[in-house]
Amino acid sequence: MNNNNNNNNNRRRSFRPRIQKNNFRRRPGSMNSGSSNALNSNGNMNFNRNGSMSNIHNVEKTMLKFQQLAKDAQSNGDPVLAQNYLQHADHYLRRYNELNERKENSLEKTKTEENSITSENNSDKEELPKPAN
Repeated sequence: MNNNNNNNNNRRRSFRPRIQKNNFRRRPGSMNSGSSNALNSNGNMNFNRNGSMSNIHNVEKTMLKFQQLAKDAQSNGDPVLAQNYLQHADHYLRRYNELNERKENSLEKTKTEENSITSENNSDKEELPKPAN
């Protein structure tokens, strides 16, 4: 009997761990940032944390989804769930407004830069001497 236990102990000691696969239980941020979105194929795009909530169209769509869920919950007689969904929709509304503000600021900055370049080019043209005929 003692010999049998000794054999089992030897088997346990010779256990070798499996080589980890590349994508097994890794966080999305730990992959190379160059193509992390192409490797993500989990199918649940609503809660994807690889930058999908910085896309204004995704944020708007998610906000509208939560507003519709709140309406459905209210019509089904569940005011607590409706309030929960409205709070989520409010969060995405704030995010939507933030992204809109960034977009507008970016457009204004681009227009200002274009205007300054155009005015510099115009002033350079005015300073050039006119060729004599």
